[in-house]
Amino acid sequence: MFDYYPEGWINDTPENRAALQNISALNDACRDGQILEGRALICDSSHNLLVDLGCMKGIIPHDEGALGIREGTVRDIAIISRVNRPVCFMITSFQKDSEGHLTALLSRRAAQEKCMEEYVKKLTPGDIINARITHLESFGAFADIGCGIIALLPIDAISVSRIDHPRERFTVGMDVKVIIKSIENGRITLSHKELLGTWAENVAMFKAGETVAGIVRSVEPYGIFVELSPNLAGLAETKEDVVPGQQASVYIKSIISSRMKVKLVIIDTFDYSYRPAAPRYFYSGNRIDRFVYSPPDSEKEIVTEFASK
Repeated sequence: MFDYYPEGWINDTPENRAALQNISALNDACRDGQILEGRALICDSSHNLLVDLGCMKGIIPHDEGALGIREGTVRDIAIISRVNRPVCFMITSFQKDSEGHLTALLSRRAAQEKCMEEYVKKLTPGDIINARITHLESFGAFADIGCGIIALLPIDAISVSRIDHPRERFTVGMDVKVIIKSIENGRITLSHKELLGTWAENVAMFKAGETVAGIVRSVEPYGIFVELSPNLAGLAETKEDVVPGQQASVYIKSIISSRMKVKLVIIDTFDYSYRPAAPRYFYSGNRIDRFVYSPPDSEKEIVTEFASK
């Protein structure tokens, strides 16, 4: 299966730059049906995109701006939001203006159709692919999985440790790995937490008796949940004036594998604004069928099944 990438991934590659070098190279790309990228400079009043091709001007007509634009199932914001960003496209033809200057006619829609047929439609649950975060909502993150084709990563699939908003994990433009969770009626749902390691892999980074950094995730009547890593949280004893979102220094009192428990004591908390770091992945393969988060000696088994039934 040929790999397709999120928009922006190939913009600065030698192959893409070479294809935009001169008219002859653009002609070759047109003949071969090559997918290229260039930066969108302007969206005009008719919502056509003007694209910088280096050696000439390129135009993506409104109806060719994205899959679904022509049918009315996708709003024009999908075009407008690409201004000053890389866009993928295929060259469909060339035309001369009244002064004899050549303009390349481009289609982002055609690039997305090719990506859909040759790549997206061949994906199955459990496949691990590259993605780029495009925008964040309270219920999840939207990610480009290839040529501007968007899929949803629900908030509860981002990490084992619960968060209030995806911005606590991601920033727009961040490149991540994701797993195809489900495909229903053409809609793709993603997952992410299974790539962040099992309970055992995460707890191995810590030892009882250490004082470490954490993030307060929730304050309950029976204790305070503190995140030690995106896939690991411990329970601390109650303490006054602690609120979710604070950074914390916590003492690790004990680690109980059979119950997947990390008992903590909060030493100090403070407010701190931070920018999410790139995720650390424990799994590097290109497919996962079954993920077992819980350790072998645990009283409870926590499993994610991805294999198609």
